[in-house]
Amino acid sequence: MRRYVITRLAQAVGVLWAAYTVTFLVLDFLPGDPVSAMAGAGADTGQVDPAQLAALRHQYGFDKPVLAQYADYLGRAVRGDFGDSVSTGRPVTETLADALPQTLQLTGAALLLAVLLGGGLAVLATYTTRRWLRQLLLSLPPLGVSVPTFWVGLLLVEVFSFRARLFPAFGNDGLKGLVLPALTLAIPTGALVAQVLAKSLFTALDQAYVETARAKGAGRWRIHLRHALRNASLPALTIVGLLAGQLIAGSVVVETVFSRDGLGRVTAAAVTVQDIPLVQGVVVFGALIFVTANLIVDLVYPLLDPRIVVASARKVKVSPA
Repeated sequence: MRRYVITRLAQAVGVLWAAYTVTFLVLDFLPGDPVSAMAGAGADTGQVDPAQLAALRHQYGFDKPVLAQYADYLGRAVRGDFGDSVSTGRPVTETLADALPQTLQLTGAALLLAVLLGGGLAVLATYTTRRWLRQLLLSLPPLGVSVPTFWVGLLLVEVFSFRARLFPAFGNDGLKGLVLPALTLAIPTGALVAQVLAKSLFTALDQAYVETARAKGAGRWRIHLRHALRNASLPALTIVGLLAGQLIAGSVVVETVFSRDGLGRVTAAAVTVQDIPLVQGVVVFGALIFVTANLIVDLVYPLLDPRIVVASARKVKVSPA
């Protein structure tokens, strides 16, 4: 178990390093000059004092060679220092810390709704014996995955805000203001969970141990929840770990549609003005959420299926030969 945990931790660190490196390279190759934009020069740098531009480039380290910039930024990022925002001059960590609570609240609520809605839909679709109801329920996840997130948000605003007047359409107005944005994020996410879990449940219900449980007199509900669901939940659990990072990305659209403060709006503004330090901070934070969620999933796996640790240990023993 210790070797299993150490391996997963090393993989998480590798993902963070790769995310930071790729982001640095992509931003370095983008056209445009963030320093000129900050100085108000736009595309015409001749309107700004060259000495002022040189001072700003030196302040933010843009006058160094690319490899020197990378080494400097990476060394500071390891210590949790992503520098100052080019557009606002504030430390990146402070900007992220101010926007973080609202985004975590939104994504956490959306993930909870997605698991409850998607899991409930999959369990009901695979449990019912009525063919028409099963087909109807199984047709909902593909529909939920295919519709664009912004369209779902606008539709919910039209129905529940402008017509029914049950929830506010915009802003960060307490719990009621969280319902529609969280539901907007949860619908496509829950649809993916339902698709994967339903397929896994159908497969699990055809296994020999289910027939053994039936032969011993176990009821359908007990077989479905205690025997089949436990084994079928592993692929769905993997999807939930992957979708945790996707929810952070989805918050960019949702927070824009609902005019909510958070990392989404910070990211959109940073990309617009080519605020490289702030974009790097957001990307690394998103990668941190992703690897943390997947690390939790990897650590929960052995609790659901101890064979995973045994298989991992066998691979390590066999690999030197």
